[in-house]
Amino acid sequence: MSLNLLEIMAFALMGAALLLGLIRLLLGPKAPDRIVAADTLSVITTAGIAGVGVVLGNVLYLDTALIYGVLAFVAVVALARAIEGNRT
Repeated sequence: MSLNLLEIMAFALMGAALLLGLIRLLLGPKAPDRIVAADTLSVITTAGIAGVGVVLGNVLYLDTALIYGVLAFVAVVALARAIEGNRT
């Protein structure tokens, strides 16, 4: 398995995006900023899992990415509802 230049650049950019999202998660001034950062991290991680599946040629990673994406979406919605509180 050898990666071509495009795949290396894609994984490097995903790594940079993960680093920037992690910084926003840690330094976010308010809770909504942290929730958006957590959602961003989950989307990037889902894309990374799918990318690994494509590079390795194994469809099991794509199923894993799908399940991870759905669970991450539910978790972010639950966190958003929790910080929303009684502001309705």
